[in-house]
Amino acid sequence: MSDEDKPELTGKIKEKLIASKEKTAEAGRHLTGRPDLKRENRLPPGQHLVEKWPVLDLGVQPDLDPQTWKMRIEGLVEKEIILSLADFMALPQSRSVSDIHCVTTWSRYDNQWDGVSSRSILDLVRPKADARHVIFHAYDGYTTNISLDVFAEPDVLLAHSWEGKPLTREHGGPVRAIVPQWYFWKSAKWIRRIEFSATDKPGFWEERGYHNEADPWREQRYSE
Repeated sequence: MSDEDKPELTGKIKEKLIASKEKTAEAGRHLTGRPDLKRENRLPPGQHLVEKWPVLDLGVQPDLDPQTWKMRIEGLVEKEIILSLADFMALPQSRSVSDIHCVTTWSRYDNQWDGVSSRSILDLVRPKADARHVIFHAYDGYTTNISLDVFAEPDVLLAHSWEGKPLTREHGGPVRAIVPQWYFWKSAKWIRRIEFSATDKPGFWEERGYHNEADPWREQRYSE
């Protein structure tokens, strides 16, 4: 990230929280040992429902001005692009409803999102034949990875709104990823860059004991 791309950050990195979550992964907590391989239940194993949307982050939140926010899409694509928020809002818009499943065991049903579908992004940048992975880079320094096949799923979205209102700062505004079929740490907040790569690049939590794929119904909470 160049100096001109660095936003003002508020808060302080939650070192104790991060260490605690690493210990949780080492201990294999919250695993029921009863995966729902056929996804017969809407609620994945080990999850409980909540009504409010909890705020989870690394302790810092970037202060992003919508007027100057930019998102780069680059790597193994035919057309690298830099989008302003106005550019992003001018792309074909999609609305979807999906559930959130957080690895910390809470789930929230029927979240309405507005944004740009991953398929619209794919049509725009045209990944090269050797692209296999997608890495999200966030303005707070966070990264996470998914396969290109997962990114191309019809319910994956780059969202700017939740329940009809612009995403708030604490929930990742102005634009965040929504990857509904995986644990929510894969749905990176404050998107700065989307990288298409031939090789996998495990992100922040994947390097700290969390699963590389993160399917809630398979209980892929932690590295095997």
